[in-house]
Amino acid sequence: MANAPAVTDGDDHGLEWLSLDDDESVLWSGGPDRRTIAPTAALLALPVLSLLVVPFNAAAGLALTAVLALVVGPLVAWSVLWIRRTDYVVTTSALYAKRGILSRDVKRIDFEKVQNTSYSQSAIGTRVGYGTVEVSSAGGSGVEMSFRSIPEPREIQQLISSRVSPGRSSSSRTNTDSDADVESDDVLEEILAELRAIRAALEEGETNRPRPSESQPTDADAESVTLEHDSADSQR
Repeated sequence: MANAPAVTDGDDHGLEWLSLDDDESVLWSGGPDRRTIAPTAALLALPVLSLLVVPFNAAAGLALTAVLALVVGPLVAWSVLWIRRTDYVVTTSALYAKRGILSRDVKRIDFEKVQNTSYSQSAIGTRVGYGTVEVSSAGGSGVEMSFRSIPEPREIQQLISSRVSPGRSSSSRTNTDSDADVESDDVLEEILAELRAIRAALEEGETNRPRPSESQPTDADAESVTLEHDSADSQR
């Protein structure tokens, strides 16, 4: 394995963590769409709105603002870190997903193990243009890898499928041709066996057929005896 140079896409996702084979190259890299943070960021308005309570009850208004700020602030910060620390990569050989805010978890699935791919979009994602691509692998249970909240999920799903389908189609075609050849050979063997059996039966019939011997009168001899007998009777 050779360490790949840092690759950066349009969303400034550095790929210094990625290790590639010598003949492996990056086809696409990205991460969660930054617009997915909008619903969480909207929660920041709650502490501001709670200040409206201060003119009527200063203590209650300030307490409510402090509580909301302590809850909403970490949620927004966590969402921002999740987007910045999550990377997805499609190479010529495999799929990669790197996650982790306080730690780092990198997962790889080779294309030869990919069994199924799909994508989905929420109502907001359909309007804005982001969604989730899910990948299932052979021998796995359910979804093995998800590219969550990525831009243009349909194009990424098609890219993955285009790398999976040729090899699988070739493998399927090879297996089908092989099965057809085996079936054709079996049919030929059965036909030859039937022909051999018929030939053997005919030869056995020829062998068992009785042949006329010298001691047994033939039809010609019987006719000659009859004529001589008739001639003798006429002379009398």
